[in-house]
Amino acid sequence: MLTTLRIRNLALVTELTLEFPPGLVVVSGETGAGKSIILGALGLLLGERAERTLIRAGETTCTVEAAFDVRRLAAPVHACLEHHGLEPCEDQQLLLKRTFTVAGVNRQFVNGSPTTLAVLAELGDVLVDVHGPHDHQSLLHPARQLAILDAFGRLQPQVTAFAEQLRERRDLAARKAALVVDERTYAQQLDLLRFQVGEITAAQLRPDEEAEVEHHHQRAQHAARLLQLGQAALSVLGEDEASVLAQAGALGRLLQELPRLDPETQGFVTLHAQAIASLRELQTDLGRYLERIELDPERLHALEERLNLLHSLKRKYGPTLEAVIAFGDDARLRLRQLESRDSELERLNVELARCDQALLTAGQRLSAARRELIPRLTKAVGRQLSDLGFRQCRFEVTLVDAAAGAEGGTGLPPVGATGFDSVEFQFAPNPGEPARPLRAIASSGELARVMLALKTALANEDEIPVLVFDEVDANVGGETAHAVGDKMRRIARHRQVFCVTHLPQVAAAADAHFAVTKETREGRTFTRMQRLDPDGRVTELARMLGGQTDAARQHALALLSP
Repeated sequence: MLTTLRIRNLALVTELTLEFPPGLVVVSGETGAGKSIILGALGLLLGERAERTLIRAGETTCTVEAAFDVRRLAAPVHACLEHHGLEPCEDQQLLLKRTFTVAGVNRQFVNGSPTTLAVLAELGDVLVDVHGPHDHQSLLHPARQLAILDAFGRLQPQVTAFAEQLRERRDLAARKAALVVDERTYAQQLDLLRFQVGEITAAQLRPDEEAEVEHHHQRAQHAARLLQLGQAALSVLGEDEASVLAQAGALGRLLQELPRLDPETQGFVTLHAQAIASLRELQTDLGRYLERIELDPERLHALEERLNLLHSLKRKYGPTLEAVIAFGDDARLRLRQLESRDSELERLNVELARCDQALLTAGQRLSAARRELIPRLTKAVGRQLSDLGFRQCRFEVTLVDAAAGAEGGTGLPPVGATGFDSVEFQFAPNPGEPARPLRAIASSGELARVMLALKTALANEDEIPVLVFDEVDANVGGETAHAVGDKMRRIARHRQVFCVTHLPQVAAAADAHFAVTKETREGRTFTRMQRLDPDGRVTELARMLGGQTDAARQHALALLSP
């Protein structure tokens, strides 16, 4: 659950630290006060795009931080952190931080370690489920409806396994398609691969060869100048009468006279002897170096050709010699496959037939499991809808199985990553009317209540610990509003629920009630949010009921009564 949220310089908020309890947390306030601040802050922490316009006017940086208690999700959260090389949670506390600036700099952290927005979004998928005022529109999409059915039956492991099998089949099909070409294309591919493999093999490449060849080429290219300079240096060292070593000998004779007159000058003699030894060592090493330098035009030509070959291979097959060698290995494997095309095609056909049968079996089992789920889901949702004011409604789920009747060996029916099935949620809000697809329902209030009924029915199956409802109770009121509050409270028995609401009946059901207010100081507007005490709740509910009259306050007290 979300335990702490800190916000700095977000929209109208300067500095805000909130501590949240478990259960149902309600947020209310006047229109425009900033009730959706929690939704916005969580969105930023969970990978949503950060608009610079969100930074409070006059400030340069916005920061949002949160702490989550992840005891219920220790395994998936730990696996995600370990996979991305992030610090583990201490005391089951996951710490998220997001900072962005007017200059467009974004930084995000998990448990103090820098990370990417993609990692925040990945964590968000298991931490928080957000439903805004228009999110019930997602119910209109068949893919979302199928995902809800699978979540209700906890079928995700089977769906994931099916998707893995499908990926394997598509890989096999792609490899087969690469082999099935016309004879002209086949011959062209063989010629090209044989040339590529022959060229790379003949080069006998070594991964670290290029630097060595360049070094030898540079020495061979400048051999004449190296000899000239080296021989001149040897002459200066010791071959001329005025050479350095000759002058050093004269210097030595002078220095040897000094200690006879002053013993403290003996060190000069020692230093001179060391200098002479270094000069003679330099003379010896330089001579040996010059002996190794050859004026060999043929060797220089060979090195130039080798360099040209290496550069040519890199231009054709990869930026480095390692890449060229890897390309050659791949081309060699591809050549073997093409040269044994018939046997390879036979093998791939056998693998495809095996994979098709496995997919058909897995898909049919998945379809059967879904058919068994449908009566349970329709019954559970129908019960929740009845509590939400639809006394005699009908909620139905139709499933179309594209693999129905398919037998092994007849090929695969149309298939997607979630199986062979498509579903359609249908709803008849009034008795005597036929059930129609949800997309044919015009009332957003009806759609919102269907979504809430589904969420309540899924509450025991869904493992996401934090749910956020942003004014999904719009367009309902009266007795139905009481039912909405009751549904929120029931969902909150299993997880933490945040609800931004304008309904006093929903707010009265909360375990904790936060009020958002807006005030002006020194010509600037500020948003504040604080948890209400019992007296504060009565005052806020009375405001939501229409004003601070005695009747409104009595009504508020009645709503808060057990």
